[in-house]
Amino acid sequence: MAGFTYIGLLIAIVILGIGLSAVGVVWRSQAQREREQELLFIGRDFKRAIASYYMDTGNGGHQYPQEIADLLEDKRGTEIHHHLRRFYADPMTGAQDWNLIRVDMLGITGIASSSQNAPIKKSGFPKDESEFEDATCYCDWKFLYQPRILGRRANPVPRAAD
Repeated sequence: MAGFTYIGLLIAIVILGIGLSAVGVVWRSQAQREREQELLFIGRDFKRAIASYYMDTGNGGHQYPQEIADLLEDKRGTEIHHHLRRFYADPMTGAQDWNLIRVDMLGITGIASSSQNAPIKKSGFPKDESEFEDATCYCDWKFLYQPRILGRRANPVPRAAD
């Protein structure tokens, strides 16, 4: 009888182990989804901060930050402006190891995660982030600020005849 109890206990432990491993996979996926949402929030906040820095005409205006510190404390004018509250860590890596996106000598125009992991989220992005749907890694999620350039109309309204 003791042998059957021992075998029963071993089977129960195996079943419990399989159940716990399934829970671990679900928990890991949920944790990654939460980090993705945090990455989207932080990336959009960086993009908003770069836009605020760029549009701050009282402090020189139409310049991109040269360093992240410029977003934390904008000392270009008589008043210090804080376009970004703090330098966030990349939620996918846990470190402040962002890939800074620079265009020529203009400065920082955006950021991207340095993580090479594949994203879970593949759809449901806003229109300005639609390129994220084709991303193979989080490093492809580039949060870029691109100012709108107001151009002159190619075909101006004709004047009324006299």
